Amino acid sequence: MVLMEELRSRNFSLYAQWGGIISIILLIVLGAVGFLGNIPFAILGWIFAFVLVFVEVPLCIKFCPTSPRFDTFVSGFENSYLRAGLYMVMAIVMFASNAVSSGVLNLPAVFLLLTSLCYLVAGFKQQPHASSKVLGGTGVDNVV
Repeated sequence: MVLMEELRSRNFSLYAQWGGIISIILLIVLGAVGFLGNIPFAILGWIFAFVLVFVEVPLCIKFCPTSPRFDTFVSGFENSYLRAGLYMVMAIVMFASNAVSSGVLNLPAVFLLLTSLCYLVAGFKQQPHASSKVLGGTGVDNVV
């Protein structure tokens, strides 16, 4: 039921968070699939997925031991515009993998781009940042 409430909330930062989760899964899985064909970009995809896990899943930053420097870096992305920029840069890098070899890394690039656009819409609509209750966040209770 929680997920349906979040979908009905019309909060684009929640939509973007779920787009980010899909991007993480695609970066990991398709990075493994395309590893031999495009080693540098597959490794970059895994690094991006690692960073995005800490940006998108608030529970991870609480339970996983990380350095204060990394925590400061991740906490800097509370603004929708900064998150949109992060996702846009990652999407451009993944689209650049197509210049080296056409492969499966274009699909995560598309989801990174869509997630970036959702964060931009959330910023333009001045929607407060919210994170899914399913992923250890606050949900829509304090947003709606």
